[in-house]
Amino acid sequence: MSGENALEKTNRINVLYDFYGPLLTDKQQTFLKCYFHDDYTLGEIAADFRISRQAVYEHLKRAEQVLEDYEAKLGLAARHEKFHAGIELLETQIAGLPVEWRKPLTETAAMLRGAE
Repeated sequence: MSGENALEKTNRINVLYDFYGPLLTDKQQTFLKCYFHDDYTLGEIAADFRISRQAVYEHLKRAEQVLEDYEAKLGLAARHEKFHAGIELLETQIAGLPVEWRKPLTETAAMLRGAE
Protein backbone atom coordinates (compact mmCIF):
# COMPACT_ATOMS: atom_id res chain seq x y z
CA MET A 1 0.00 0.00 0.00
CA SER A 2 1.42 3.39 -0.94
CA GLY A 3 1.94 6.14 1.63
CA GLU A 4 -1.08 8.17 0.55
CA ASN A 5 -3.38 5.14 0.58
CA ALA A 6 -2.04 4.13 4.00
CA LEU A 7 -2.77 7.62 5.32
CA GLU A 8 -6.30 7.57 3.86
CA LYS A 9 -6.91 4.15 5.42
CA THR A 10 -5.57 5.30 8.79
CA ASN A 11 -7.77 8.40 8.69
CA ARG A 12 -10.82 6.33 7.75
CA ILE A 13 -10.24 3.79 10.52
CA ASN A 14 -9.70 6.59 13.05
CA VAL A 15 -12.96 8.28 12.03
CA LEU A 16 -14.87 5.01 12.21
CA TYR A 17 -13.23 4.22 15.54
CA ASP A 18 -14.41 7.57 16.91
CA PHE A 19 -17.99 6.63 16.07
CA TYR A 20 -18.05 2.91 16.70
CA GLY A 21 -15.01 2.12 18.88
CA PRO A 22 -17.05 1.50 22.04
CA LEU A 23 -18.96 -1.23 20.19
CA LEU A 24 -15.77 -3.25 19.62
CA THR A 25 -14.36 -5.80 22.02
CA ASP A 26 -11.67 -4.63 24.43
CA LYS A 27 -9.04 -6.54 22.46
CA GLN A 28 -10.16 -5.02 19.14
CA GLN A 29 -10.08 -1.55 20.68
CA THR A 30 -6.61 -2.11 22.12
CA PHE A 31 -5.12 -3.46 18.89
CA LEU A 32 -6.64 -0.68 16.77
CA LYS A 33 -5.37 1.96 19.20
CA CYS A 34 -1.88 0.46 19.20
CA TYR A 35 -1.70 0.12 15.43
CA PHE A 36 -3.55 3.19 14.14
CA HIS A 37 -3.23 5.70 17.00
CA ASP A 38 0.14 4.82 18.51
CA ASP A 39 1.77 3.63 15.27
CA TYR A 40 2.99 0.29 16.65
CA THR A 41 4.09 -2.35 14.16
CA LEU A 42 2.46 -5.75 14.01
CA GLY A 43 5.63 -7.18 15.54
CA GLU A 44 5.58 -4.75 18.46
CA ILE A 45 1.95 -5.54 19.22
CA ALA A 46 2.63 -9.26 18.90
CA ALA A 47 5.54 -9.03 21.33
CA ASP A 48 3.53 -6.98 23.85
CA PHE A 49 0.64 -9.46 23.82
CA ARG A 50 2.74 -12.61 23.32
CA ILE A 51 0.90 -13.68 20.19
CA SER A 52 1.97 -14.11 16.57
CA ARG A 53 2.12 -11.27 14.05
CA GLN A 54 -0.45 -13.21 12.04
CA ALA A 55 -2.84 -13.24 15.01
CA VAL A 56 -2.44 -9.46 15.40
CA TYR A 57 -3.05 -9.00 11.68
CA GLU A 58 -6.22 -11.11 11.84
CA HIS A 59 -7.51 -9.22 14.90
CA LEU A 60 -6.91 -5.91 13.12
CA LYS A 61 -8.58 -7.07 9.89
CA ARG A 62 -11.58 -8.34 11.82
CA ALA A 63 -11.88 -5.10 13.80
CA GLU A 64 -11.62 -3.04 10.60
CA GLN A 65 -14.34 -5.14 9.02
CA VAL A 66 -16.59 -4.73 12.06
CA LEU A 67 -16.14 -0.94 11.87
CA GLU A 68 -16.95 -0.94 8.15
CA ASP A 69 -20.02 -3.12 8.81
CA TYR A 70 -21.30 -0.70 11.44
CA GLU A 71 -20.76 2.21 9.06
CA ALA A 72 -22.55 0.37 6.24
CA LYS A 73 -25.55 -0.21 8.51
CA LEU A 74 -25.65 3.06 10.46
CA GLY A 75 -23.84 5.59 8.26
CA LEU A 76 -22.90 7.91 11.13
CA ALA A 77 -19.48 8.87 9.72
CA ALA A 78 -20.93 9.63 6.27
CA ARG A 79 -23.72 11.67 7.84
CA HIS A 80 -21.19 13.58 9.95
CA GLU A 81 -19.07 14.35 6.89
CA LYS A 82 -22.10 15.48 4.88
CA PHE A 83 -23.29 17.67 7.76
CA HIS A 84 -19.92 19.44 8.01
CA ALA A 85 -19.67 19.87 4.26
CA GLY A 86 -23.10 21.51 4.32
CA ILE A 87 -22.08 23.90 7.09
CA GLU A 88 -18.90 24.83 5.22
CA LEU A 89 -20.94 25.54 2.09
CA LEU A 90 -23.40 27.60 4.13
CA GLU A 91 -20.55 29.64 5.63
CA THR A 92 -19.11 30.25 2.16
CA GLN A 93 -22.49 31.41 0.92
CA ILE A 94 -22.96 33.65 3.97
CA ALA A 95 -19.61 35.32 3.26
CA GLY A 96 -20.98 36.39 -0.14
CA LEU A 97 -23.99 38.15 1.33
CA PRO A 98 -24.26 41.84 2.22
CA VAL A 99 -22.65 42.55 5.61
CA GLU A 100 -25.94 43.47 7.31
CA TRP A 101 -27.39 40.01 6.58
CA ARG A 102 -24.39 38.01 7.78
CA LYS A 103 -24.59 38.23 11.57
CA PRO A 104 -27.79 36.23 12.24
CA LEU A 105 -26.87 33.63 9.63
CA THR A 106 -23.32 33.32 10.96
CA GLU A 107 -24.75 32.78 14.45
CA THR A 108 -27.04 30.06 13.10
CA ALA A 109 -24.11 28.34 11.36
CA ALA A 110 -22.12 28.51 14.61
CA MET A 111 -25.06 27.02 16.50
CA LEU A 112 -25.18 24.15 13.99
CA ARG A 113 -21.42 23.56 14.38
CA GLY A 114 -21.90 23.35 18.14
CA ALA A 115 -24.86 20.97 17.84
CA GLU A 116 -22.69 17.94 17.27
